[in-house]
Amino acid sequence: MEDLKKKLQEEIATLEYELRNELPKEILKARAHGDLRENAEFHAAKERQRYVDARVSQLKLRLAELSMVDVTRIPRDRVGLGSRVVVLDLTKDEEISYKLVASEESNVAQGLISTSSPIGKGLLGKKVGDEVSIPIPGGLRKMEILQLTTIHDAAE
Repeated sequence: MEDLKKKLQEEIATLEYELRNELPKEILKARAHGDLRENAEFHAAKERQRYVDARVSQLKLRLAELSMVDVTRIPRDRVGLGSRVVVLDLTKDEEISYKLVASEESNVAQGLISTSSPIGKGLLGKKVGDEVSIPIPGGLRKMEILQLTTIHDAAE
């Protein structure tokens, strides 16, 4: 979670630098070219400025949300944010390892799944031995939870 917060803070800092230093220079340079109605450089710089401003606001909101996550409320014996889970996919008869993460960190190829994804939602709150049926676009996926390492176990 701290890695994600740091990543968001770095992106905010980079975008704020662009917003305060680089884009004003681009806009001034484009203004010097004359008629603003037909000035593609000016319109592109202003459009980028609007985008960067909106993105900074979005990132700050997400950072504030993440800062409000109370780790003590994440269960110690059930699947929650930060848990590493080994499941037996009963449909394919294979073991799969997942780590439940925030949406910005998700990377299915690396086994990092979002708590808001169908599989993430299906696993939340479950414990070792539970069988879950997860509705996915291709139908229903049945899994049994074999192992669980919570965020608390990993911290110890």
